[in-house]
Amino acid sequence: MTCLPETTNKKLGLVIDLDICVGCQACATSCKEWNTGGYSAPLSDIDPYGADPHGAWLNRIHGYEVGEGDASRTVHFPRSCLHCETPACVTVCPTGASYKREEDGIVLVNPDTCIGCKLCSWACPYGAREYDSNHGVMKKCTLCVDRIYNEHLEERDRIPACVRACPTGARHYGDLGDPDSDVSKLVAERQGYDLMPELGYKPTNKYLPPRPRRDGTTATNQPAVEQPAPATGTTIENFFAWADKMLST
Repeated sequence: MTCLPETTNKKLGLVIDLDICVGCQACATSCKEWNTGGYSAPLSDIDPYGADPHGAWLNRIHGYEVGEGDASRTVHFPRSCLHCETPACVTVCPTGASYKREEDGIVLVNPDTCIGCKLCSWACPYGAREYDSNHGVMKKCTLCVDRIYNEHLEERDRIPACVRACPTGARHYGDLGDPDSDVSKLVAERQGYDLMPELGYKPTNKYLPPRPRRDGTTATNQPAVEQPAPATGTTIENFFAWADKMLST
């Protein structure tokens, strides 16, 4: 069993705004490109142009239809490692290959000591672990640790590749352990959400819920008119509970 640090100096992580994510996959492709040549390299692809393409992707985006009738909308839900405060994937690792960094809270995998037993993937309730069958090891989001500390890059580029590539600004990066950081203020303002908080793993990454839709006749310079929630079906308010259930099955 691998031990966790008693505390971490920082809680580096992501805040993802589900209101403006358009599901363009820019975060996934930029993640794949950077990490294929970085810390997690290589991220293998198997039969990429065939009938059954698959491989290791550290960031995936799911699309869900939420609501009914005029109140319906599409919500794009990016999914990657949440860099939990108490990650089960670390404590089940028999070799210590999965570990949590004391200095910044990032959860990583040491490929030199990983034996590919997949215990971490079974323990992770968020489906964030990827098994690279070509190399027999587990891989996951590194928060671009080899990028955010890279002094050879311009300061504006010392952020995760997914954040740098997002065309709508739906992804934010920072220290969520600092209540005065921009990301912490954003979470407080928008009531940022923990994914499956009932499990007690305390994910560092947060999701910002979709805002209520505006009436189609509302002028841009007028106050927004909220659509009434349908009496039945999946609404914005219970979307997270539904997503939790889907990711748990």
